[in-house]
Amino acid sequence: MPLGTVVSVADAPPSWRVPEFVTSLTAASDATRRAYRCDLCQLAEWAARAGLDSPGDIDRRCLRRYIAFLSVRGLARRSVARKASVLRRYFGWLVQQGVNETDPALGLVAPTGQGRLPRVLSAAEVTQLLGDGTVPDDPVELRDRLVLELLYGSGLRVAELCGLDRGAAAPPDAHVTVIGKGAKQRRVPLSEPSMALLGAWQAGGSDEFDARQLSGPTERDHAALLVNRRGNRLGPRDVRRIIDRRSPAPTHPHALRHTYATHLLDGGADLRVVQELLGHQRLATTQIYTRVSKERLRQVYESAHPRA
Repeated sequence: MPLGTVVSVADAPPSWRVPEFVTSLTAASDATRRAYRCDLCQLAEWAARAGLDSPGDIDRRCLRRYIAFLSVRGLARRSVARKASVLRRYFGWLVQQGVNETDPALGLVAPTGQGRLPRVLSAAEVTQLLGDGTVPDDPVELRDRLVLELLYGSGLRVAELCGLDRGAAAPPDAHVTVIGKGAKQRRVPLSEPSMALLGAWQAGGSDEFDARQLSGPTERDHAALLVNRRGNRLGPRDVRRIIDRRSPAPTHPHALRHTYATHLLDGGADLRVVQELLGHQRLATTQIYTRVSKERLRQVYESAHPRA
């Protein structure tokens, strides 16, 4: 099979038992399960073009060829490493289920390399994006400001923000309850600006938003804390549009979460505390922000010190 062949995402044959494997991932988020399914269907199609019809036909040499194939296609090293992790978990599951006698992915490794450091906004950029801290009268502006404050002031993931229900936060309680990855629940502190905006939104801003923005027979999703102009629960694309309207430079929504974590560490916060606030299962995931902080310190040193 030519190495340049493009792998599509067709469903894997039943012999691969992909739906059963995905169902077994009870602690994984919906997005993670979709990604695992996609990765395994890609492997199945690649194997079929090589004349391999089931996971029992796959050996260690075949998996190494597949990893090399992915690398040649130009995938980022982190993406290849993630796919290799999926294969290790999948073939381990097949052995546990008694489908395969041996695990060809045992000890399978992929090329590693430094991932890109996440973009971190400066204090001036954050101030420009979030505004002057006053509570606006316009309900659309109020909602947009609340979205941005929750992303930066509490470090929420976009999916966590969009999944907030009305009962998730109730002033004067200065915390919000979010459902993170793997359906894990955690309580995150709210910033003072978030508290002020949330209070105004729950006191009537959301109702005025309904009256001004919704038209026709559409009814609001009354469980959702934040809704779009059609009355539906706010989605990731809606959040992206809010940021695009307000940011002077291209800014990904997740950059606000990166900035939240980095600013905490710059201010002296303990790494374990930041891990809990972000909802990271592994401390190693949080440690990337220490690299961000060190990189920023290095940049300041080289630009300010006369002998740098």
